[in-house]
Amino acid sequence: MKITKKVWMILLAIWLILGGIMQLVSIPIPAMIMAVIAIATGVLILINK
Repeated sequence: MKITKKVWMILLAIWLILGGIMQLVSIPIPAMIMAVIAIATGVLILINK
């Protein structure tokens, strides 16, 4: 369980950091990558509950 919790926290942190960078610097990170990270994080959060 601890590994799953760490993975979703890392994915959530990456998603938030990339989202912030995209807004600040206008780096074109494809929406598909952001969507995959968000879905993976959501699934891992649900599995952890």
